[in-house]
Amino acid sequence: MELFQLLRDGTPRTRAQLAKSTGLARSTIAARVEELMRMGLIMPVADAASTGGRPPSQFALNPSARVVLAVDIGASHTTVAVVDLTGAILTKRSEPIPVAEGPVPVLTWMVDTAAALLEESGRDIRSLVAIGMGVPGPVEHSTGQPVNPPIMPGWDRFDVPGWVQQHLEVPVLVDNDVNIMALGERAAAWPTTSHLMFVKVATGIGAGVISGGELQRGAQGVAGDIGHVQVARGSDVPCHCGNRGCLEALASGPAIARALREKGVDAQDGNDVIALVKRGNIDAIQAVRQAGRDIGEVLTACVSLMNPSVIALGGSMARVGEHLIAGVREVVYTRSMPLATEHLAIVPSAAAENAAVVGAGMLAIEHALSPEAFHSLAG
Repeated sequence: MELFQLLRDGTPRTRAQLAKSTGLARSTIAARVEELMRMGLIMPVADAASTGGRPPSQFALNPSARVVLAVDIGASHTTVAVVDLTGAILTKRSEPIPVAEGPVPVLTWMVDTAAALLEESGRDIRSLVAIGMGVPGPVEHSTGQPVNPPIMPGWDRFDVPGWVQQHLEVPVLVDNDVNIMALGERAAAWPTTSHLMFVKVATGIGAGVISGGELQRGAQGVAGDIGHVQVARGSDVPCHCGNRGCLEALASGPAIARALREKGVDAQDGNDVIALVKRGNIDAIQAVRQAGRDIGEVLTACVSLMNPSVIALGGSMARVGEHLIAGVREVVYTRSMPLATEHLAIVPSAAAENAAVVGAGMLAIEHALSPEAFHSLAG
């Protein structure tokens, strides 16, 4: 319904404003407003300009009319949240359940936890309208199935939406974790920004790309896979993908730890690197800064190609703070065309550890509130 799509942004509007925006007759507007209120999807909002006992004459989206589930399945943890129609997290739970346990154990915990959280938040299962999920591997967008995910044993071509829908009969949308992080970052900090890149630096490196206000998945769902772009400095460094010199083999958490071990510094993984940086270890700080430069080298090409106005850095290695970002900025601002970087912000993620779960919620909300799905809201 056109009227509902207009009111989705949460901005209160009068019947007259709705009529002007849609071109519909006042009588038609009145009837549709009445219908949307009966469904609970919109609610009256007090008119600040009115005085006396006049009833409210403005209407806006009712955020609590329905809820969605947001699910972040990570390499070592799984998080489930109940989210309202504005993307606000009502309640959430996270457990150290690794994705390597396989789809059935992880998804069984997810479904059981979802039921408990819905009850905890006082919501009936009938108020649930969609589920958004992020997984740490490539996803075929049309089916929601993971495809050859390197760190997800047992998940290849597993029908995630089909399995979940046997227990929760609502639309299930699945995407790569970095894509939903990009959606979450935009919702949390840059809602009016149409061109944004989210770069996750952790055990691996990847990017979520929003261009023209839309998430760009590419032809096979691997748009933004910058971790396997070759960096000249590491031409002899092997990568687990089978090539040499990949950005991920030089600048990920494990790669930085390996470089430090070669210098005699005890660092087994990314967490050790972060701890060393926070203690002021010069070798660790310089290694992180170099990783930032390597990432910046690849991002310079992305800036020329995509011309984003924001590059946000997240993932576990972003916890090393300004040292990583300083390296990225040093290269991108030096090598990119001045016009491309004049208004380019390279910043730490504002959504931080909530980026994925917020993005999963937005994925579900965008589907649930779309014109195509409106009939299910009416049910």
